[in-house]
Amino acid sequence: MTPLQRQRLSIRLLAITGLALLLAGIWGVLQALGAPASLSPAGLSAWLQGEGAWGPLLLVLLMVLAVVVGPIPTLPVSAASGLAFGMLPGTLIAVFGAALGAMVAFWSSRVLARDYFRRRLSGHPVFAADAPQATLFWGVLFTRLVPLFSFALISYAAGLTSVTATRFLLASVIGMLPMTFVFAGLGHTLEVHPVWTVITAALVLLIMTLMPWWWHRRGQSGGPR
Repeated sequence: MTPLQRQRLSIRLLAITGLALLLAGIWGVLQALGAPASLSPAGLSAWLQGEGAWGPLLLVLLMVLAVVVGPIPTLPVSAASGLAFGMLPGTLIAVFGAALGAMVAFWSSRVLARDYFRRRLSGHPVFAADAPQATLFWGVLFTRLVPLFSFALISYAAGLTSVTATRFLLASVIGMLPMTFVFAGLGHTLEVHPVWTVITAALVLLIMTLMPWWWHRRGQSGGPR
């Protein structure tokens, strides 16, 4: 093993260790403070409000864990943010936590696996070292707009490409803002108008899912691409 290979291996081991300690630390803090086992917006909101001034920080940590781990859904966390802190403050806190988690996932995959994927898929336009930054930016943005795509998966996948961290973060924040705002608002109004809240949520999900497809079809028919 060459000195360069040993250095890269050491960096990867440090990254794995750091990520494991970060996740374990967040999980330990949340459990020690009595985080509810149920991810219902009402339960999370009651817990966050009960923690006083620490509530926003705990929401950020919970969102980071949800994004990095993946199977933990971010939707109830976003809804709980609006229910606990109000529509606009809840949206900003949730977006900050999601963006932080996205960057952790992004850099984890970039440090651990990008070189491997670049060697194996050097001919693929997405994983090539000279892939167009604008294309990668719009790709991340559109997948953030569509709630059907896994937030965690897109974050890890983006780290394997050549998209810059700045463009990834900007596309992520812009793309997640509409849905986070909607879900924070839905959480804020859930207990007041539950039926209309469910109907509105379904309509928003449908619109946000179809919008990128419509834009793509419009571009193919001669409109802006």
